[in-house]
Amino acid sequence: MKRFPVIGVLCVGAILGLSACSDDSSSPAEEATKAAADLCTDLNALKADNAKLKALNPANATKDQVKDAYEAVQKDWESVKENATQLKDAEREAVKSAAEDLKKSYQDLPGDTTGKDARTQLQPQIENLDQAATAAATGLRC
Repeated sequence: MKRFPVIGVLCVGAILGLSACSDDSSSPAEEATKAAADLCTDLNALKADNAKLKALNPANATKDQVKDAYEAVQKDWESVKENATQLKDAEREAVKSAAEDLKKSYQDLPGDTTGKDARTQLQPQIENLDQAATAAATGLRC
């Protein structure tokens, strides 16, 4: 009977130890994707709160209702501005990181590498840079 709690404690300890070793950092491309998603969410909230403000009937809307709806729109706008900046920063960082990865991979090629082999070995970095630059240029599609 006493073995069960000991085994349980060991399993929980092992799980916690393994999770502590995992890498929670995200890549610049993942940060850009998250920033774009956050901005889309904020833009949708801004549109929804603005629609609520627009839907208030001037004939019977109270001043408090207008004030509350206006403040919600202003709060959403602040979030949009903040996340737009974060998105630009994340996209810039994704392009920078991809370009630096390509540079490092090129510099790490052995001197006797053929053009064909160099091109083949650099393919992943070329693709990453292309994707990052395209994402930065394309903009949001919410």
